Amino acid sequence: MNYIVIEDEPLARTEVETLILEVSDLELSGSFSNVPAAQLYLKDHNVDLIFLDIEMPLISGIEFAENLPKETLVIFTTSYPQYALKSYELDAIDYLLKPIIKTRLAKAIEKAKLYHQLLANDRQKNVIASSTSEFILIKADRKFHKVMYADIKFIEGLKDYVVLHTTCQKLITAMNLKTIHLKIPESIFHRVGKSYVVNVNHIASFDHHTIYLGEDEIPLGEVYKESFFERFGVNLRN
Repeated sequence: MNYIVIEDEPLARTEVETLILEVSDLELSGSFSNVPAAQLYLKDHNVDLIFLDIEMPLISGIEFAENLPKETLVIFTTSYPQYALKSYELDAIDYLLKPIIKTRLAKAIEKAKLYHQLLANDRQKNVIASSTSEFILIKADRKFHKVMYADIKFIEGLKDYVVLHTTCQKLITAMNLKTIHLKIPESIFHRVGKSYVVNVNHIASFDHHTIYLGEDEIPLGEVYKESFFERFGVNLRN
């Protein structure tokens, strides 16, 4: 899997490339200080993943990402947290704040590899077979899996796929988050962002920005905050 880096600050660009080399086996195909230079390169080269800064001269990272083909994966790298919501609207693989933490980078790369593998498998026909009050039956990896709702910690939307994160495994199936959300009970699951549905019984704690489920941290989307806080009888302004 190959990648390019688009970052206008030379030191930051070198740091990103060094960290990627330390935590992965990705192949660096190009490094650019601005979007137009990267666009010129992309006309003649296929790139799987782009590490993309946001605030840059000439063309911003957000504007550039809005016009990328769906198959090109993006991980934003920026010093500005206020762009997080926009990055999720663009279906970015992840959003990393500088200074980049190595463990977060590794996690983002694994997510990118997962989606890249799904694309390479030519979108296998994985579907929901049925659901009941206690479990959902889905098709994944050419098998039908009976998944108890109690075992699902959260469900993550990844473009045209969803990943069911359970207490013992991850299951991937080809559908969008809205479809599976309609199949599972509202009494147990709550939509907390454009890309996440959580099992409320697995929530350990939360604040105004993050939901904590053991070692997993789920971002709480701005437009979902009010309904989420109301569910727990908490005043959003507290």
